[in-house]
Amino acid sequence: MRARGAAEDVPEARKRRAARLLLARPLLVAGQTADDEFRLVRAYAAELREWFDRETGWRLLADAQTIRLMKLTADPLDGSHPARDPRSRTPFSRQRYVLTCLALAALDRADGQITLGRLAEEVVAAAAEPTLVATGFTFALDRRERRADMVAVVRLLLHWGVLRRVAGDEEAYLGAGGDVLYDVDRPVIAGLLATTRGPSMLGGATLKDRLAALTLEVVPDVDDARNRALRHRLTRLLLEQPVVYYDELTEPELAYLTSQRHALLTRITSFTGLVAEVRREGIAMVDPDDELTDVRMPAEGMQSHLTLLLAERIAASDHGVRVSDLHRHTRELAREHRSYWRKHATDPGAEVDLVATALDALRALKLVTVESGDDPLVLPRPAIARYALAEPTIREPAAAAPAEGPGPHSPERTRESAR
Repeated sequence: MRARGAAEDVPEARKRRAARLLLARPLLVAGQTADDEFRLVRAYAAELREWFDRETGWRLLADAQTIRLMKLTADPLDGSHPARDPRSRTPFSRQRYVLTCLALAALDRADGQITLGRLAEEVVAAAAEPTLVATGFTFALDRRERRADMVAVVRLLLHWGVLRRVAGDEEAYLGAGGDVLYDVDRPVIAGLLATTRGPSMLGGATLKDRLAALTLEVVPDVDDARNRALRHRLTRLLLEQPVVYYDELTEPELAYLTSQRHALLTRITSFTGLVAEVRREGIAMVDPDDELTDVRMPAEGMQSHLTLLLAERIAASDHGVRVSDLHRHTRELAREHRSYWRKHATDPGAEVDLVATALDALRALKLVTVESGDDPLVLPRPAIARYALAEPTIREPAAAAPAEGPGPHSPERTRESAR
């Protein structure tokens, strides 16, 4: 009986693995993705397509070369998970985002092969368009930093599978002494944009309006359609957000989640292996295998250690902490841990970037909010309580304590995690 049960579980486990691969990387390209992983997702494409369409409204496109899950973001205004340089993990700046768009437009018109130098020239020419110049954007290749921006964009396109390196190396281009030749995969470019409407069809006076319009979905005014839209919205949030707080939901969303919570969470857990952690303030879908996240905490490294220590500081505050206080605390921590932190951590002014990076991570994990101002106020969100540590409890031995208990010169100290 046991062997039979295990055999029956294998297809479900394989399908769950395929779903997790797609959630972690919604664009898979043959030759860029491990062969066994690409074959696995392709084998379950029909079942995955049905589930994602029913539960999230996301389309799944799959052919012999490309598999694309068209994930519509649950929050188009959320900038806490930026694109990153695949090598350095540096977040993309506004300039690099614009260069990426210009490079993709150039590649869509290009031949099947292109050099990095030629692509950069096309981008420079596109950047000189008067409408773009009028926005204040400029780009030239006169400095190494500018070429580094171009190389970061190319590395991202290589990571996505838009380009495939044929010969050369990007480091040689950075040194202004070499060039690189790429194959261009135009079908991958065609599948990159996951929106409900093309950007050229959008109006809107502000950037916020245009971003919202990119993923706007029209819902017919009937009960079934409204409930389906609520299910899609909530399932996307539960799959994509580190925490879904009840106070961030609309009244209809909260009512639907309250009535359908067990069914929603059961379906997600069965399909992905994520485990629901339900608290008074909200729900987090926890990944026991720690694969489906781009921001880990805790993690290795000095910056992660500092982020953890600042989280502890913020979690202990009832009314928030000023950024200037975090700067002072970071300077103290840098002196305390200077024997194993990076040397520059104790440089004057280093705390500014260190705290900013830590707060970016805490915001991405929805552990804090930051109120802007001359000295911004960092406010704890409920989930940060798991990083709070209680004050040490010192238990002095009673007068009549047994002789084998802790002596008067060896107080017992305990530090308890608060949740």
